[in-house]
Amino acid sequence: MPSSVLEQPVQYLKGVGPQRAKALSELGVRTLRELLLFLPRSYIDRSTSTTLRALARALHQQEQLFHSPLTLGDSERLLYSEVTLIARVERVREHTYGSGRQMLQASISDDSGVGGFLIFWNRLDYYRRLLQPGQLYAIAGRPTLDRRGYVTFHHPELEPVESEDEELYRIGRILPKYRLTQAARTAGLSQARLRRLVAAALEHARAELADPLPEWLQQEFQLLPLPQALEQLHFPDSAEQLARARYRIKFEEMLLFQLLLGLRQRGVQRERGLPLSPKSPHARWLLERLPFQLTRAQRRVLWEIAADLGSGHPMNRLLQGDVGSGKTIVAVLTMLIAIDNGYQAVLMAPTEILAEQHYHTLRRLLEGSDLHVVQLVGGQNPRLRAELLEQIASGAAHIIVGTHALFESSVQYHRVGLLVIDEQHRFGVLQRARLRELARSSLGTNGIAPHVLVMSATPIPRTLSLVLYGDLDLSVLDELPPGRSPVQTKVVFESQLPQVYEFIRQELRAGHQAYIVYPLISPSERIPAKAATEHFEYLQSEVFPEFRCGLLHGELFWYEKEAIMRAFANGEYHVLIATTVIEVGIDVPNATVMLIHNAERFGLAQLHQLRGRVGRGQAQSYCFLVTRDHFRFHWRDGNPQERIAAIVRLRTMEQTTDGFRIAEVDLQLRGPGDLLGTRQSGIPEFRYVNLVTDGELISRARHAAHRLLERDPELRHPEHLALRRLLRERFGADARFLDIA
Repeated sequence: MPSSVLEQPVQYLKGVGPQRAKALSELGVRTLRELLLFLPRSYIDRSTSTTLRALARALHQQEQLFHSPLTLGDSERLLYSEVTLIARVERVREHTYGSGRQMLQASISDDSGVGGFLIFWNRLDYYRRLLQPGQLYAIAGRPTLDRRGYVTFHHPELEPVESEDEELYRIGRILPKYRLTQAARTAGLSQARLRRLVAAALEHARAELADPLPEWLQQEFQLLPLPQALEQLHFPDSAEQLARARYRIKFEEMLLFQLLLGLRQRGVQRERGLPLSPKSPHARWLLERLPFQLTRAQRRVLWEIAADLGSGHPMNRLLQGDVGSGKTIVAVLTMLIAIDNGYQAVLMAPTEILAEQHYHTLRRLLEGSDLHVVQLVGGQNPRLRAELLEQIASGAAHIIVGTHALFESSVQYHRVGLLVIDEQHRFGVLQRARLRELARSSLGTNGIAPHVLVMSATPIPRTLSLVLYGDLDLSVLDELPPGRSPVQTKVVFESQLPQVYEFIRQELRAGHQAYIVYPLISPSERIPAKAATEHFEYLQSEVFPEFRCGLLHGELFWYEKEAIMRAFANGEYHVLIATTVIEVGIDVPNATVMLIHNAERFGLAQLHQLRGRVGRGQAQSYCFLVTRDHFRFHWRDGNPQERIAAIVRLRTMEQTTDGFRIAEVDLQLRGPGDLLGTRQSGIPEFRYVNLVTDGELISRARHAAHRLLERDPELRHPEHLALRRLLRERFGADARFLDIA
């Protein structure tokens, strides 16, 4: 028998039985606790639901995007975001087109007096049964306008509004919408029946619904008690009470994660580190050779790093900075400090291309010194690899650059004192912890941990940095080298290319250089975009015949790429025609023009990185974002949502050069999963928290976690034991930091 009412099988709740229990189990609901935590995915609220008339008006305004000022703060509003609409199906028709393919079209209307359409291409048998003329539906999806100006939903989510719910909707009750599968509906689980089951479970288990959050925390952060929050989530009395309940459940979820980060950070701070002297002859030698002075921001960050290195505790620091702010030179100087203290430095990059660029940058900067830099990546010649492994194990290699190959079992390090991770948003908290443990093993068994410096390739929105890097100390390079002017950026259409090419020729005649970037290496039948190899000959012979052009792309051997980049840097090429291989690691101060073809195909972070290749000298620099003319004239064709997002990206690039602002817009456009690449980033999947919109909540939860750990560093006080148990249940082995002391 279950020891707790909350752990009782849901099957024995009145009105369930074996068949419905099986359907609930497929939804992840097996106990009364899981039923109470099976929260509605959305709500139908007459006071906040939109209408067909309001949607039509908003969508018509989108047509003016290219012809009216765009406020960056409005970028979220400009997207075709998902909306919920209550409408009645008037008529269902079928159309056959093309080679016999069928389409289902349902005309809809609502109380606003405007009509619209639902379109379905797949699973037509299912929708024929579901769509009944005269029936009211909750419709959730992304609306568009068809060519006649009608609001249209393509394959929206549909939920019939049951007759008893229709009456509740009419009198203004907020109706929860649960995620129900077809199997659940077949078993007789309607929205109304599920609500009755939840009500019975609440009544049955209310006495055992203990709140894991201590009372002082609930009061300080004005949180609803858990029983009250659950009741309002399932049966909201008002929009205000529902908002408070949702806040509470999100706050608890983020608080647990921030506690995990805080425990990890405190665990690292208690560990023994390598006390390193900041005095470094090699760093002094490099500084004297640099053709520029460090900025105040770079000097400030180096002081922060030096304090960490000399503290006797392991450094665990994130280095953030905009494109061109000088992160690389800070990382190199830090590596030289470690080397002059008798340790190796490891630089890890997420891709072989980036590792290769770092390798050649380091060799160029340290040319003429007695330091040995090696590169370790997958697929190397066995004889070469054996030589490299010997140099690493003996300590002959001072700096080791590579990818995940750095942490294979065959690699034995001499003594790793510093681990630099070029993040590029690919590694999360727990991945960094594992990499750090591997580097620690090279220092023997005395429990000393290496120093860790994490670099972000592009600015990260503050909301995401609190989640991805909440366990790190933060340094920000918020200053560009003196004398640099912001790059002037302009969106141009293909019909305007002759004028743009003439402008580039004028820049070249003035002694400057230019980049021309294409999205593809070679032409593709599948992707309607321009290719670098295809246009190289035309540009050299027809557009820039008096100048010398170079061609650079990812299919060249590394030594070919190195020779071309070196020739461009030395002024032997006037124009470099390339793919995105130049996105990072290229620094040619004399280049003043960046032209990007098919710019609508690139993401904001990529566009910002490419633009960062110019504006590195004293002369004014320019960036042209070339897109097809039909972006102005046929914007409804194709995928309207992607078209609007592309326009917002281009207009954002035109209006700001602030990488942090651009990152915020990118987060709004794509969400954290797409922005970071969820599988690679190690970013946790939150059930309730929205990393795009819940920034203030995340900050408050982080503050609450710090307050808790200040009071009780290991959560052993009686009032915190429930929270400690919940942490272990939620994070399993990853909650080992609870016992780090």
